[in-house]
Amino acid sequence: MNRTFTNKGDSLDHKWYVVDAAGIPVGRLAAQVAQLLRGKNKPTFEYNRDCGDFVIVINAEQAVLTGNKKDELIYWHTMWPGGLRNVARGDMLENDPAKLVEKAIWGMCPKTKLGKQIFSKCKVYAGSSHPHEAQNPVAYDIKKEKK
Repeated sequence: MNRTFTNKGDSLDHKWYVVDAAGIPVGRLAAQVAQLLRGKNKPTFEYNRDCGDFVIVINAEQAVLTGNKKDELIYWHTMWPGGLRNVARGDMLENDPAKLVEKAIWGMCPKTKLGKQIFSKCKVYAGSSHPHEAQNPVAYDIKKEKK
């Protein structure tokens, strides 16, 4: 009789990865980081449990927007009357690149309590330095687009 494998709480192994965003399109970066955060790269993946890894994204200021995405606007509402706000992606990449990458990664995570828990394991930094050296993160290579 086959039984479905279920992770126990103490058997989960959360690793730390460092992803260098230099020269990588933001969408491709966000998709692969979201998979690492969710744990879809592991054979013990479960959709209802946080079995993913911690991800540190560095060099967010060197990420790339392809096509006309620099001119496209991002909209959000502050939930106050007249609170509709927008900003161009290119401007956000210049002014606050970490926020742009975080918004792209959050867009690919589930919008549930589990999704918020998963997203809390993502750390994004605009420069090349980060304060997580004590966790001994391993470099993770994101494949660039083949031309």
